Amino acid sequence: MIRPLLAALSLLLLLTTPLLAQDAPAAEAESMDEEVVDTNQTVSVEGGVRDDQIERRLSNIIESSGWYSDVAVHVEDGIVFLDGTTDSVKRQEWVRDLAAKTDGVVAVVNRIRLNQKVKFTLSPAMSELRALRDQAVAAAPSVVVAVLILPLAFFLASVVARIAAWGLKDRIKTPILRDITVRMIALPVFLIGLYIVLQVAGLTQLAVSLIGGAGIVGIVIGFAFRDIAENFLASLLLSLRQPFRRGDFVDVAGYQGVVHSMNTRSTVLVSPEGNHIQIPNASVFKSTIENYTASASRRGSFQVGIGYDGAISEAQDIILAVLMEHEAVSRDPEPMVLADGLGDSTVTITVYYWFDGTRFSPLKLRSALIRRVKKSLMEAGVSMPDPAREIIFPEGLPWPVDASVSAGTPPRVAPVHETVPEAETSHAEDDLSNEVEGLEDQMATAVEGPKEDDLLKG
Repeated sequence: MIRPLLAALSLLLLLTTPLLAQDAPAAEAESMDEEVVDTNQTVSVEGGVRDDQIERRLSNIIESSGWYSDVAVHVEDGIVFLDGTTDSVKRQEWVRDLAAKTDGVVAVVNRIRLNQKVKFTLSPAMSELRALRDQAVAAAPSVVVAVLILPLAFFLASVVARIAAWGLKDRIKTPILRDITVRMIALPVFLIGLYIVLQVAGLTQLAVSLIGGAGIVGIVIGFAFRDIAENFLASLLLSLRQPFRRGDFVDVAGYQGVVHSMNTRSTVLVSPEGNHIQIPNASVFKSTIENYTASASRRGSFQVGIGYDGAISEAQDIILAVLMEHEAVSRDPEPMVLADGLGDSTVTITVYYWFDGTRFSPLKLRSALIRRVKKSLMEAGVSMPDPAREIIFPEGLPWPVDASVSAGTPPRVAPVHETVPEAETSHAEDDLSNEVEGLEDQMATAVEGPKEDDLLKG
């Protein structure tokens, strides 16, 4: 009798075990949807408000809102159990807080579920549009103030700039420095107007943030465009120092030429060959500048070699006389003819002379003086031999024996070249004027922008 009963119980347990296993996850899921909230109210021992009163009051309020579906409110010993569905998390939290604030409630089990149905509605968009409209209406006075004050500030800044430019016209000769000074004087006027606009609009903190951001951006841009900023600052310093002017013949960074123009980036030279040379202002500022036009008097020099059989003093007098007779050589300071060294076959004499570099070409004048000195020395019988050369024959001199020599006939002597007389003038030196005067076309050509941007125009 007992054995059949035990078998029946075992079979019953085997059949009910899957059911219990299936109900367990459901119970866990149901417990996960529940939200248990404790209230701040103290639990009364004797009891106060009855559970049915709390249940009836909460049910009436929830139904009056119309925000919930399938609502069921159950209260047991002050614990409120809420069931149903709603459309938003805010309404789910609202009903929880409502139950928690009710007298006599000690805890709330919120089992209100969210309805995940998607509704097509324009209500959020319309709400945002209404908010934008309200903000626009509220900001209208600030916009009106900005429209009135900003143009007025710009006009006042322009007036201050004109007055400053007129006052500094005779005091600051450099155009770029005068322009920057005028802008620095007029800029605070516009900034004051901008500050007033931001203050009225309540954006003072925004202005501070923008200024800070602009400073960071300025640092980044400064590193990115360091070369451009360096050239710009160099143009300012060159405008202040003015080491050269337009039309000066200078030697800068290994380049020679006539100064054409200077802008905020580079200095333009016109070489004697007629080419335009653009040199960055930073390189010009850092390099040694040799200005040949700053002083009209320039010195030229060349060397002459005479034989050891001639008198040095006689050669000096002849060369000095030639220099003094030439119309392009200056008398003050006087030319100098000095013995400079002893070579293999000649005595080296260096000739120094001064001339007006703005009127005469240094190349043409040097050529004319060398030609005349050579002519005078040769006419005076001063020898000017070639440099001596030593030729070594290790295996002896390969001299052919001529039959005429052995017969007593005198050897033949190579004819000596006759000296060609020098002319008094040369076609290449008829016009000793400076070759820079032939660069008018290259100087008139605009390079790197219009002529109004030339920093040397003043």
